[in-house]
Amino acid sequence: MTKTLLIKNARVLVTMDDERREIAGGAVYIRDNVIEQVGSSADLPQQADEIIDAANHVVMPGLVNTHHHMYQSLTRVIPAAQNGELFNWLTNLYPIWANLTPEMVNVSTLAAMSELILSGCTTSSDHLYIYPNGCKLDDSIEAAGKIGMRFHAARGSMSVGQSKGGLPPDRVVEEEGAILKDTQRLIETYHDAGRYAMQRIVVAPCSPFSVSRDLMKEAAALARNFGVSLHTHLAENANDIAYSREKFNMTPAEYAEDCGWVGRDVWHAHCVQLDDDGIYMFGRTGTGIAHCPCSNMRLASGIAPIRKMLDSGVPVGLGVDGCASNDSGHMMGEVRQAMLLQRVGFGPDAMTARQALEMATLGGAKVLNRDDIGALKPGMAADIVMFKLDTIGFAGALHDPVAALVFCTPPNVSHSIINGKVVVRDGVLCTIDLPVVIERHNALAHQLAQAAR
Repeated sequence: MTKTLLIKNARVLVTMDDERREIAGGAVYIRDNVIEQVGSSADLPQQADEIIDAANHVVMPGLVNTHHHMYQSLTRVIPAAQNGELFNWLTNLYPIWANLTPEMVNVSTLAAMSELILSGCTTSSDHLYIYPNGCKLDDSIEAAGKIGMRFHAARGSMSVGQSKGGLPPDRVVEEEGAILKDTQRLIETYHDAGRYAMQRIVVAPCSPFSVSRDLMKEAAALARNFGVSLHTHLAENANDIAYSREKFNMTPAEYAEDCGWVGRDVWHAHCVQLDDDGIYMFGRTGTGIAHCPCSNMRLASGIAPIRKMLDSGVPVGLGVDGCASNDSGHMMGEVRQAMLLQRVGFGPDAMTARQALEMATLGGAKVLNRDDIGALKPGMAADIVMFKLDTIGFAGALHDPVAALVFCTPPNVSHSIINGKVVVRDGVLCTIDLPVVIERHNALAHQLAQAAR
């Protein structure tokens, strides 16, 4: 049985289609999990199995989060890690993360995804690179299926511990053969290459300072053999650059190219300190970047030159990054910060509200190598979010409701539709019992912090 859904009477319908249309009184007609028609409410079918009245709402494509570490929601604002830069921050947190359990990974994924979904995100990547005590990426994948989020699960890894000149403690690294074997298992078990896929696997060694050159190259070969994407951290701060020059006698971008880590099937997180040659190379090869402004500010990594990257043709999406270096997973908040940070660095016209929203929708879709999400038009996946305008945060801002989403207090959604299913209704998450998840999540966070003492 097919099911139809009609969203009608939007104050503004933001399509992100080829003409970037914004339709007053707009509507979307959905059949099963696919958008069938978009246009004026008067011109679309008037009947459907379910009708949602979007009067006084902005309706837009679901936001796409291109970089996260969901397990880190268990270690927000850890006192010892509150005031350090990246390497100091990691050194303080690795011993805590070494005590993660499978339940902690599962529950933290539910918590992180809840926050994302309520803030307007419908598709997320997650980079899980630490697997102690029997933890598996399967624990995250199970949670994504339960909550109903479109998910790119990145099989991260660390193989170079402190005894070999790496940053992580030896007890949290893995043997490289085992990493590659498990990555292949995950691809063969879970990866869906089809259109509208809810579940994809990404090959994602953690960073140049925690894996070997051999693993970087073998991971790239494995990913291309199976036709899946590649993801890692790159050029995050000044220490990252210094490490690359000392260990490899290359810039991070040169090292990435040397290892085969450029192309449309690759995206790198951060790239705050990517030099002009690296930006040109990424633009020329279509290599993507996940921009994480809140995390970059929190760790004092710098201001990524996103305006220059976009002007150079680099695909750029947004990421909230891990909850231990952002302490928030609010996707619309990240959109706002992306706009503001470019203005701090490069002037008041460096980024507009609509350009920031485009990065969070079409930009994220391109970075994840998808052409079926990020816009509201026929044939696209039915991933749609609605924001209510008659709230105190938007009072006095309705001259331009679309820009208000970015300039004003970051809102939560009133409704979220993912793959044609209503996941949030009237501000309430429908697929899980969120208060129960929060209670268990807090208990596990306390347990994890205590175990490291």
